[in-house]
Amino acid sequence: MKLVLVSCCAPCSAGAIKQLASGEIAGVDDFIVLFFNPNIWPESEYTRRMNEQVKYCEKLGVKYAIGEYNHDAWHAAVRGLEAEPERGNRCSVCFAYRFEYAKKFARENGYDAVASVFGVSRHKDQHQVDTAAESAPGDTEYLPIKWDENLRVQINRESDFYRQNYCGCEFSIRTVSNLSFLSSCKNL
Repeated sequence: MKLVLVSCCAPCSAGAIKQLASGEIAGVDDFIVLFFNPNIWPESEYTRRMNEQVKYCEKLGVKYAIGEYNHDAWHAAVRGLEAEPERGNRCSVCFAYRFEYAKKFARENGYDAVASVFGVSRHKDQHQVDTAAESAPGDTEYLPIKWDENLRVQINRESDFYRQNYCGCEFSIRTVSNLSFLSSCKNL
């Protein structure tokens, strides 16, 4: 099987990429990491996360692809859900939007299935991710792989990854600890 691994950032994907690269996931013969995250805001944050993902993939000699960054299109997809809490309907729509792109990418590039690391973040819920992936348009199979959390934690402890303190979109920056970051982004 040829797999597309949809990734949000290097800290979340490190363990999964390592497992796939070492052949630990049965039945997966080939894979590519897809970084498609038009939800990330501001664009400077998107670029920083993307660069970390690319750096890690290149370090391991893993194939990767970068999807188009179109925050306005993503914003239109979640319009009306801006006030939703983290793990609310906005997140479900966001996941489905990104999985629809991933399924199309897989089909157009000869891959059989998609999987993701979206649910490994402490900000997200794996069941919500799986439900969104299965309901997203497209006939490409979704594999809800249970990644080795201990490996991910170990790699993160040993790495110098840039680590963000919010999921990605401007609506996920809601805690008091993030207010100073939000203020600094207003002029970007």
